[in-house]
Amino acid sequence: MGTIEECGEKGVKALIVISAGFKETGHEGAELEKKLVEAAQKYGMRIQGPNCLGAINTHVPFDLSFASTLPKKGSIGFVTQSGALGTAILDWIIAEEIGFGSIISLGNKADLDEVDFIEAMAEDPDIKVILLYLESIERGRKFLEVASEVVKKKPIMVVKGGTSSAGAKAAGSHTGALVGSFLAYQKAFDKAGVILSESMEDLFNYAVAFTEQSLPEDEGIAIVTNAGGPGILSTDLIEKLGLKMATLSDETRQYLKENLPAAAATGNPVDILGDALPDRYAVALEAALKDDNVHSVLVLLTPQAMTDSLTTAKHIVEISKQYKNKPVITVFMGGDWVGEAAEYLKDKGVPCYNFPEKGVKTLDALYQYARHLKLPELEPPEYPDIDKDKVAAIFKAVKDDGRKVLFPHEASQVAKAYGVPAPGSALATTADEAVKYADEMGYPVVMKIVSPDIMHKTDIGGVELNLTNANMVRIAFEEIMRKSKKAQPLAKIYGITVDQMVPKGKEMIIGMSRDPQFGPMVMFGLGGIYVNFLKDVAFRLAPMNEREAQEMMEETKSYTLLKGVRGEAPSDIDAIREAILRVGHLVWDFPELKDLDINPIFVYGEGKGVSALDVKITLS
Repeated sequence: MGTIEECGEKGVKALIVISAGFKETGHEGAELEKKLVEAAQKYGMRIQGPNCLGAINTHVPFDLSFASTLPKKGSIGFVTQSGALGTAILDWIIAEEIGFGSIISLGNKADLDEVDFIEAMAEDPDIKVILLYLESIERGRKFLEVASEVVKKKPIMVVKGGTSSAGAKAAGSHTGALVGSFLAYQKAFDKAGVILSESMEDLFNYAVAFTEQSLPEDEGIAIVTNAGGPGILSTDLIEKLGLKMATLSDETRQYLKENLPAAAATGNPVDILGDALPDRYAVALEAALKDDNVHSVLVLLTPQAMTDSLTTAKHIVEISKQYKNKPVITVFMGGDWVGEAAEYLKDKGVPCYNFPEKGVKTLDALYQYARHLKLPELEPPEYPDIDKDKVAAIFKAVKDDGRKVLFPHEASQVAKAYGVPAPGSALATTADEAVKYADEMGYPVVMKIVSPDIMHKTDIGGVELNLTNANMVRIAFEEIMRKSKKAQPLAKIYGITVDQMVPKGKEMIIGMSRDPQFGPMVMFGLGGIYVNFLKDVAFRLAPMNEREAQEMMEETKSYTLLKGVRGEAPSDIDAIREAILRVGHLVWDFPELKDLDINPIFVYGEGKGVSALDVKITLS
């Protein structure tokens, strides 16, 4: 700590602590790390690390790391949580001659973390693309806030370590049981517009394309190939990823027919045949790029005996310069035969890969980012009828009673307070009260014993269904009380709920589970007793805007049922979407709300609304 004190007294404002032996070693190391941060804060110093590789900037330039050689100067910024991975990547990018602007190793993130460096790189004019390797994000909501703003100026791409289901937490709700450890990260990246990569190789492939190529202005990919197989593989993956193959105009197809051999395929893919020389590639590529329906081109080349890959590469470079608003991605398959041509393309700013999958996935990343930038900025809708004070009072009463789980009538009142329609529900402590509530709700009604000590109410006779008049309600009250006390004499009984019976609709579920990093995640999907088995559900981070809620519904197979199948009338999609949005507000407004399930929520015909039949809420 003496060194830290000396630095502070000398006016040093930032420290890179490369040394290990801190919280990664256990309790004693964690205490030492805490003292390190406290000493730095005393003098207003910021810390990178400890237990980190250091920092590199090729533009200043400086090398404050273990690296013996600086990478090639470029415009990629890379932030890594793993120092060992950082050294390996550094060695690889130097060998591959990939240009980097800065490389940051986070280490233990005792002070500065990925959010701080994303903000810094956003303001760095030498950085065009920000890459991340992360294993954890502690400031989840801050990451979401910062990343959402930064991607408006620069793309952010990430590889996330620790994506297995082994990290999934157990929970008492349907929603919690369906949440995996990685899911919240995925939804956070989606919401912010951060591109998630499956591998480090893909991450750097994407980064090179983003620094060298423009974004596509619209959907529509054309493929130019000298071999049918790679063209088919590429087309299959394009469709699988949800990308769109361009429909070539009649003029383009006619031009190709007149200028290519008769056996060539002039649709899309444009197959210029295995004996294609460079001039044939030039004809096909320029025709595709001229076409208004084409907004990006994937050029595939396999080496045949007559293939002149280097001259072909030179044609591609010259033609692509004339259409800078349309990205061109190349795939030159093979080894030594195409090696010089591939290097030429890369040197001239045209990404070149050795397999079609890499090229298509890179195009997908470009399209993902281009689509996100075009999305209108929407805020979560405001609902002035929300009664936040009423919910706060209910939660306070539950806590004061020493409980975490709300009783059904309380949970129903919470839903209604936030504008989610629910059947009438009230707690009666006498038969007269039960009759009064039933008369007010309208018949038929359901009655259930309310006790935290009685879990299986039906088994002991604690539930009565389809009560159609006051006399039946009065008798049912006395019978439920008698049977409950007989079955469990020591149970604490609060009373009996009287619940309005409602017509059956399509059974859906709306739920919420709270992620420790990113906060509440709302779930929607097919409800009922099979929700955990069919798992037809989708998630979004709360609060949501209308587009996010709609996209969430459309991700599920049950959305097809809501639209109406086999002659069925459509359901009230607008009403269920609004219910999702209102639940999003509820769980955002109350951080103490740990789990929520509305299962089922009945959805009725178009214009007829929804009804939250069974609401379960647990507080933290």
